[in-house]
Amino acid sequence: MLLSTLLISALFLSSVVPAFADDGQGAPLPLTADNVQAFLDEFFSSEMTQTMYSGAAVAIVKDDEVIALEGYGYADHEKETPVDPSQSIFRIASVSKTFTAVAVMQLAEQGKIDLHEDIRTYLPGLDFDNPYDTPVTVSHLLTHQSGFEVRDPQQSDITADLDLYVSIEEFAAQRMPDVVREPGTSYLYDNFAYQLLGLIVQNVSGMPFEEYMQVHIFEPLGMDNSGYLLKGKFLEHLVRGYDLYQQPIETYAFVPTVMPEGGMLSTADDISKFMLAFLNGGALGSQRILTEQSVEEMSIYRSAIHPLLPNTTYGFEAQLQQFPMAGSSEAVIVKLGDMLDTSSMLMLIPEEKVGVFLTYNQQGVLRDVFNAQFMSTFFPQYTVPAELAPFEPYTVEQLTPLAGYYSDLRRAPLVTKIDVIDDGTIQLYNALLGPRQLRQVDERLFIDEELQIFTAFTIDEASGRAYMKEPYINPLGYARQGEKPVGFIDLAADNVYSEYILTLQSLGWYPNESGAAFAPEEEVTRAELVHYIVSLLGVIVPEFDQYAFTDIDGHEYADEIQFAHLLGMVNGDGGGRFHPDQPAARQEAAVMLWNVLKQQYPDELFASVALAGYTDEWAVPAVKMMAALGYHGPEVTYTEDGAVNFHSTHVLTRQEAAALYYQILMVPSDLIVAEMTAQAQEQVPPVEEQTPAQQESPSDEDHAA
Repeated sequence: MLLSTLLISALFLSSVVPAFADDGQGAPLPLTADNVQAFLDEFFSSEMTQTMYSGAAVAIVKDDEVIALEGYGYADHEKETPVDPSQSIFRIASVSKTFTAVAVMQLAEQGKIDLHEDIRTYLPGLDFDNPYDTPVTVSHLLTHQSGFEVRDPQQSDITADLDLYVSIEEFAAQRMPDVVREPGTSYLYDNFAYQLLGLIVQNVSGMPFEEYMQVHIFEPLGMDNSGYLLKGKFLEHLVRGYDLYQQPIETYAFVPTVMPEGGMLSTADDISKFMLAFLNGGALGSQRILTEQSVEEMSIYRSAIHPLLPNTTYGFEAQLQQFPMAGSSEAVIVKLGDMLDTSSMLMLIPEEKVGVFLTYNQQGVLRDVFNAQFMSTFFPQYTVPAELAPFEPYTVEQLTPLAGYYSDLRRAPLVTKIDVIDDGTIQLYNALLGPRQLRQVDERLFIDEELQIFTAFTIDEASGRAYMKEPYINPLGYARQGEKPVGFIDLAADNVYSEYILTLQSLGWYPNESGAAFAPEEEVTRAELVHYIVSLLGVIVPEFDQYAFTDIDGHEYADEIQFAHLLGMVNGDGGGRFHPDQPAARQEAAVMLWNVLKQQYPDELFASVALAGYTDEWAVPAVKMMAALGYHGPEVTYTEDGAVNFHSTHVLTRQEAAALYYQILMVPSDLIVAEMTAQAQEQVPPVEEQTPAQQESPSDEDHAA
């Protein structure tokens, strides 16, 4: 959901900003209490934003005072309980990371933590592998540059048991990742890193993390309605959460029970006190939580792929949505947070002594629309198009090292292809947006002239591979260029499946080791097919104690098969068995994908697809969908009248499977379906076709499958 939100945000902001910002040249409206109140009332009552929230709270501070503290909508829509910005408790999600960073900086001030020390010093007993000479430091954790393998929250980490308690140290020991990239070389938004920071705070201070936060941050600032444990007043005043369709979500908890990376509970009123303290050099009245030097340290961006696209400070990040032609201003520091049923934004402009906090009980893009209108109304100077110095554009030869396939560091199935065009531009292509044309505007900086937003590249000197930061899919980290594939000893250069196989090898889905064989004609088993499809869909598979099928216990891919069963992707033979090592028919592969995609795409849309050859009746809707969307390779053939022969009952070979896996990564299915839907709405009556019974009888070859 977060990735969908980011994508919508990137597209939406590009169209909404010019309407309000006048290209950043309009005179700013003074940020006064009266002007802000009028702005807020108009914004939250507008028809455009009404569907984006159920209840929201906002706090705005300037020059040592709160100039706005308001609630809009309902904390509980069904009970019509209004939002109270002083009492309504919100899950502020990853905004919690800012407060965890404050705790680390406090202990650094006392000399108890060295930000540039190996984290092993502060995490005795936690074992992990780091194959590089560079140690993971506290600073790397703070800036999301640890190089750790991704350890994001899983579905199994959500529980309805509000009394369950799982400690940070217990959870961290179970999930501790290894280092897979050299620390300090790449940016990847890292939830687990901030969990480790919370554990460091706990270990160094000798106090439970939640107690440390209470004593050293919340109490000094008078943040009486902030904490981490969902009980007592925090449970009583917790706002009801809603999904993207404004349907209520039952109250839930996470494990670990206390989450330094995202579990803080608070009110808009309490966050206003923190903003005042931070913008006042770390003090609120007589109470000081940080030195002025620490505040300054937390306000400086520590890495950037390009000056217009900074990454993070200690505890903050750049605005994810870029302003057209402007990128993200280094004068603005932000922390965003998202959970199943909430989104939040903490934004500070230290040089203006301005802070904004917005939280609402429905995940979505409201904050991005708010930010665009707020900045263009009161601070248009930060949305002005960047003044770029003259530069010598790269030649096609100089651009060539940037070409190739890139996989997102956080979600490997998010793949982008970069092609260099003869005119010196590059084309960015991914399955969510299709092709986008980019023009170079600075050293390794490119602009999408349609959306007017930037993409940037850098080259890792050690590996020679490029990293990319783009605004479309995941601005919360880099995508990394695939390795040069070494190929396989039994894969001929003229094999029509070579592009699919070598691309997957480049991206790490197949081993990239010289001398290896691929066995392109070998049959794919059902278990192997499930393993790859589940992996390519990007889901995190938990470990299971029990299985739905009697013949998978102890199998290499037992957990993937069980998870696929829970997804409704596979059903077995009806007698409690899956037959994991049986060769998979092509129509079985189609049905596995169809069982996932039919939740999004109605079968009626593909009813007019004409099939040739034989397909079992139970697989017809799936094969039609796969044929229409292009989830196949060159083995699929067509009759003179355009009917598709999917060769449904043939056994799936490894090279055919490679084509399928490639298409899962690269087919823009949403765009295809949108176009088909538009065409269907125009008129096009469905084409009458043969029923499965009228199709050709299966051949001997088909029966053999």
